[in-house]
Amino acid sequence: MDAQELKQYLADAPPSVVRLEIEKHFDALTDRQKRYAHFISRASFGGSRIVARQISPESEPILDFILALHKSSGGDWKALQAKAAISDQDLDHFLQYAAQFLGNNGNYKSFGDAKFIPRCPESAFAALAATSPDAQKFYDATTGAIFSTDKPALMHLGYPEQGHMTTYYPGSPDITKAEIDAVSAWMEKKGLLPENTRLARTKDGSFEIWIASADRTLPGEGGDIGNETEFKIEDGTLAGKTITLVYGDYSKEMALIAASIRGAAENSANENQKKMHDAYAKSFQSGSLLAFKDSQRFWIRDKGPMVESNIGFIETYRDPAGIRGEWEGFASMVNLERTRAFGALVDAAPSLIPLLPWSKDFEKDKFLSPDFTSLEVLTFSGSGIPAGINIPNYDDIRQTEGFKNVSLGNVLSAKAPDEKIPFIADKDLGIYQRYRDGSFEVQVGLHELTGHGCGKLLQETSPGVFNFDRENPPISPLTEKPVATWYKPGQTWGSVFGSWAGSYEECRAELVAMYLSCEFPVLQIFGFGDGSVNIDGEAGDVLYASYLSMARAGLTSLEMWDPKSQKWGQPHSQARFSILQCFLAAGDDFCKLEYNGDDLTDLKISLDRSKILTAGRKAVGDYLQKLHIYKATADVEAGVKFYGDMTHVDPEFWGKKVRDEVLRNKQPRKVFVQANTYLDEATGTVTLKHYDATLEGMIQSWAERQI
Repeated sequence: MDAQELKQYLADAPPSVVRLEIEKHFDALTDRQKRYAHFISRASFGGSRIVARQISPESEPILDFILALHKSSGGDWKALQAKAAISDQDLDHFLQYAAQFLGNNGNYKSFGDAKFIPRCPESAFAALAATSPDAQKFYDATTGAIFSTDKPALMHLGYPEQGHMTTYYPGSPDITKAEIDAVSAWMEKKGLLPENTRLARTKDGSFEIWIASADRTLPGEGGDIGNETEFKIEDGTLAGKTITLVYGDYSKEMALIAASIRGAAENSANENQKKMHDAYAKSFQSGSLLAFKDSQRFWIRDKGPMVESNIGFIETYRDPAGIRGEWEGFASMVNLERTRAFGALVDAAPSLIPLLPWSKDFEKDKFLSPDFTSLEVLTFSGSGIPAGINIPNYDDIRQTEGFKNVSLGNVLSAKAPDEKIPFIADKDLGIYQRYRDGSFEVQVGLHELTGHGCGKLLQETSPGVFNFDRENPPISPLTEKPVATWYKPGQTWGSVFGSWAGSYEECRAELVAMYLSCEFPVLQIFGFGDGSVNIDGEAGDVLYASYLSMARAGLTSLEMWDPKSQKWGQPHSQARFSILQCFLAAGDDFCKLEYNGDDLTDLKISLDRSKILTAGRKAVGDYLQKLHIYKATADVEAGVKFYGDMTHVDPEFWGKKVRDEVLRNKQPRKVFVQANTYLDEATGTVTLKHYDATLEGMIQSWAERQI
C-alpha cells in the first residue's frame, strides 16, 4: 500500500474527545433507581470484550495492551514516555490511537468498518511494550496486526472469501458466502434465531454454530429448537455435512452479564421491569433467543421508566451476512422536558403516516403507539453510540405488539471544539449552524418513529394463512397490477434481503423523515413556527437545514466507500449517498454541486430552498415509494437491483474526484468519554465519577471500569 493510500487509514490526529454529560440527570434519581442504573451499566460494559472479539482477533489484546500500560504507568504517561525513551510526538500518537481504539471498542471504525493504524512508527509501540511484562505479553499477542497493511482487503470488514476481516466466522478463512447462506437457510427452517451466534467451518467441512451463553452445555430444559445439538443434513447444498450447536461462546462474559442483570432485577421499579430482566438473565445464561424476545416484549410494556435500558446482541450491520448481532447495552435517564415533544409526535403519528406515498394496503392496520423518550446516556457499550434507536428488530413483535423509540439527547448535543463544516456555502453557514441540532432532532424523531415504525410486510404467516386478502391482492402503485410476491412462512425481512437489509431500511427511514419533515405542524411540535406553511420563516430555516444536512451527509459519506473493493463500509452512509443522488436527480435545479476547478477544492452544495416542497419532496416521495413497496412485498430481486443502482458510485467522478476532496476535508469523528458508577455494598448507595474530555481521561475511564 503506497503512502497516499495509507493516509486514509491513519488514526485521527487527534480524535474529537467529548464527554457525555449526565450528572444532573443521575443525581435526580432515587437510591433504588441509581442501583438499577448501576447494575445495567455494569452488565452493558461487561460485554466490552465481546465487542472487541467480534471486530478482529487483535482487538482484545490491543485493549489489554492499553490497559496494561495505564496500570504500569499509574496514569503518569510522561513517566512512561521517559522509561520507553520515545518522543513527545510518538507519545501523542500512541494516546490518540488508544483513545480512538477505545471509542470504537476495536481497531476498525464503528462508522465505516475500516481499520485505522497509529501514526507513529512501530518501534514506538515496541518501546512502550518493553516497559512492562504484561504490556509485552499483550503486545506480542497482537502478532503485528496493529500496523499491518500488507493485505488491502483486510483493511475492511466483510466476507472471508473476499479477503476481508470478520470474526463472525472464527477460524474459517475458507468458508464461502454460499455456505454461510445455506446454514442461514437451515437455521431459518429450524427456527433457530441467529443474532447471538457465530459460525465456524470445521476441518472436515462440517459446521459449528457457536451460541453465546454462560452455560457451556445444552440447557436441561432444552434449547430453542429442542434437545438435539447435532444435525446430519440429508439434502441440498449441505448434504452429508453435520451442523453442531456449541454452547458457551463468550461464557465468562455472559456469566458476569447475567449476574449484573439479576442485580438490576432486584432493583426494578415494577413487575414488567423485573420480568424483563429475568428474561434477559435466562437468555444470557442459557443462550435462548426466545427468552430474549420475551425480554423485549416486557421492555415494550415498561412505559415511561425513569431509567431506560436495552441490552443484548442487537444490530446486525457488521456481520457481512447481515443477520448476526453485535453486543450493545445502554443505561440512560429520561429527559422529561424533551420527551414531551416526542410524546406529541407519537400522538400525531396516526395522522402523519397516511400522508406517505402508498395506500393503506401497505400499512399496518393500526399504528401501535410506542414509548418515545428523549434520553441522557449514562452508559452506552458497543462499538459506537447512535443518535436514536428504534427496537426491537424482530418483525413479528414490531408488526403486532409494538416497539419503542429513543432519542439520545446528550449524544445529539455533544460538540467537538473548533469543529469545521466543509461543503456548506458561506451564505448558508449561519442557518446551518443555528438550526442543525434542531433539524437533526426532528429528523431523528421522524426517522425512528414513523420511519422504522411504519409499513406492513405482506406475509403468509403460516401455510395457507395470509395477513392480506390473497384472493384480491393489493394493487402495487409501481406496476398498477396485483402484487405477486410476499413473505413465505418463516421468512423475515432480514432473511430475505440479507446483507442489503440494514442499509436499505436505514434509507427508507431517512426518506420517511425527509418526506414528513415538510409537514409544518411537525416542525411546530418541536417549537418551530406556528404550523402554517412558511418556507421563509423559522420553520422553513429548520427544514432547509435538514435538507442541507442530508445532502452534506451524502457527500461526506464517500469516505466510507472503498474504491478497491467497490464496497460500502457503513450502512447509513450508503443510504445517505443514495439520497444525495436522489436530490441531484430531482430536476428543476433543485440540488447541484458547485465548483470551479477540476480538483474540486471549492466544492459546495447548492440547494434551492424554494423548491424543497415541490421538486425536492416529489423526488423523495418517488424514491421512498419504490423502496417501501419492494420491501412490503418481499420483492428482493427488484428491490436490491434498484437500491444497488441508487448506491452505485461512479469511479471516475464520485469515486475519484469527489472522494479525494471529501478525504482532504475529513473531520475526526467524536469519541465519547463516559462516566463510571460505584456501588457501596454496605450502604447501597451509588456514586458517579466523571472523567476529563482528554485522551488520558478516555483511557482512565476504561481502566477504572475493570472490564
